[in-house]
Amino acid sequence: MAVYTATVNWVRDDAAFSDGQYSRAHDITFDGGITVAGSSSPHVVRLPLSREDAVDPEEMLVAALSSCHMLTFLDLARRGGFVIDAYNDVAEGKMGKDERGRFAVTQVKLNPVIVWGGDKAPEPEQIRELHHKAHELCFIANSFRGDIVIPGGEAN
Repeated sequence: MAVYTATVNWVRDDAAFSDGQYSRAHDITFDGGITVAGSSSPHVVRLPLSREDAVDPEEMLVAALSSCHMLTFLDLARRGGFVIDAYNDVAEGKMGKDERGRFAVTQVKLNPVIVWGGDKAPEPEQIRELHHKAHELCFIANSFRGDIVIPGGEAN
């Protein structure tokens, strides 16, 4: 089985620690070599102790679900004989309390807009089925306990 790595690096610098007034900014380096700026969400830790221009864990979760669904959907569409010229998703995650009363990302809504190319476009029922199969096969969706909503495509 594959192993995936991400290296998270945070340094306190000269800020105090015990009073909680330290920066949550950090770097995240992925196994392919790309490094992105990470931080807690400004919704969780107020500025300036977090970074608005960095990705936070909740955003990365939403992006991972959206990306996984898209990649699976593209492959299924190709296998079905369809051509996709563009796929855009402005995905949205919602925080709330889960069934255990803990704060969690409880819902992710995917909003894919697909531009079909080639000689044939799928019927609406075929698009729903592609979304359903993509949801069932997406590794990240299979790892997520919250609800996944895809308008025009069924999911959970």
